Amino acid sequence: MANAIPIFEPITCFMKIHFIAIGGSAMHNLALALEHKGYAITGSDDVIYEPSRSRLDDKGLLPEEFGWFPNKISEDLDAVILGMHAKPDNPELLKAQELGLTIYSYPEFLYEQSKNKTRVVIGGSHGKTTITSMILHVLNYHDRKVDFMVGAQLEGFDRMVHLTEENDFIVLEGDEYLSSPIDRRPKFHLYKPNIALLSGIAWDHINVFPTFENYVEQFRIFVDSIVKGGSITYNEEDPEVKKVVEASENSIRKLPYHTPEYNVENGQTLLETREGHMPIEVFGKHNLSNLAGAKWICQNMGVDEDYFYEAIGTFTGASKRLEKIAESHSCVAYKDFAHSPSKVAATTRAVKEQYPDRKLIAFLELHTYSSFNPEFLKEYKGALDAADEAIVFYLPESVAIKKLDAVSPEQISEAFKRDDLQIFTESAAFHEFVFGVDYKDSVLLLMSSGNYGGLDLKVLKEKIEN
Repeated sequence: MANAIPIFEPITCFMKIHFIAIGGSAMHNLALALEHKGYAITGSDDVIYEPSRSRLDDKGLLPEEFGWFPNKISEDLDAVILGMHAKPDNPELLKAQELGLTIYSYPEFLYEQSKNKTRVVIGGSHGKTTITSMILHVLNYHDRKVDFMVGAQLEGFDRMVHLTEENDFIVLEGDEYLSSPIDRRPKFHLYKPNIALLSGIAWDHINVFPTFENYVEQFRIFVDSIVKGGSITYNEEDPEVKKVVEASENSIRKLPYHTPEYNVENGQTLLETREGHMPIEVFGKHNLSNLAGAKWICQNMGVDEDYFYEAIGTFTGASKRLEKIAESHSCVAYKDFAHSPSKVAATTRAVKEQYPDRKLIAFLELHTYSSFNPEFLKEYKGALDAADEAIVFYLPESVAIKKLDAVSPEQISEAFKRDDLQIFTESAAFHEFVFGVDYKDSVLLLMSSGNYGGLDLKVLKEKIEN
């Protein structure tokens, strides 16, 4: 996975680009960004869900029919961008290879677009979307124009990707997952950052990185890929991060950060600053750690500490990251993208710390490949301990679709090591339980990268608020 990044000619002259698998969250945002930049964009996919479908349709980029059509691939294309949803034997990909067209993965293309910019890359198993979002919020607040790619839709931004010729900086969320079906390198190996951040290392993506050591190695490669004379801002409270960064022999500046002092009063988190205690909208130790990392990156980009604090006080969070979905006088409900053990534990603790006098009811949907692996399941031990009531939901058919061995409720219970854990394996029964909960003096926390078996969050909101 440490192969050298292929060298392509600069692509500023490219005008006609075709996307194979245009409907993905990242891919459709890149397509929209290039359309906005003036490129001629076409694309294909076998299925496209909302909101990608409507957003592509609004710009005239939605394919007229779904499927793969080799006749869309012609010699007059300047480049093809290949998404992870496609397969190595995709008919359009085979045609592009036959014609000798330039084929980019998503991260390769972003690197080519940013060769002449200062690349700021935010990496880590957790927190990278929030940290990237915080940085972009602060820069936007102070009208500092930058290019960017972030993994969530942000308030005040039209797209998750923005590319220009004129901006000096590009801020990139550095994902460690694979680049494309034909490029097995992690995305963040391809960006060659000038300024980097590493927030944490907690084993994930076990379908690609079967051992913890193999997973950690990807972060070593990332640190060593930083441009000579660049910098790495790193979370010194994470022992694996500290070990990886401090062992690197790369000629870069190493800038540690740690969680700032804060306290919680009457459900309000107060951040300790030189000017006194400052109320902020985000909460939880992990988010205060994220804030500290974002502050140092912003300072490296020329934003003074006082200006950072002025802006961060108005940051309400990234989409699906501790997002408040309903509130009444006696109940508040949040949803969060948390699904890996470390994220589930941090998010649950954060909510309990913010609302210590309320009953915390935590719902976790197991949905990913990793979460159904019997060995990886053991990593969830204690992840829901901060909750007063803990509920796990998963669909056996989701396990079957991933072609994995069946996982039993007994295995789930044994993994979490919690005697009172409630486990649901049917959508209807789970939904009935959620809507039947006593919401008085409680906090509901829903955690998943899925959709809770089709749970209607609008109905839940109405029930809580009426």
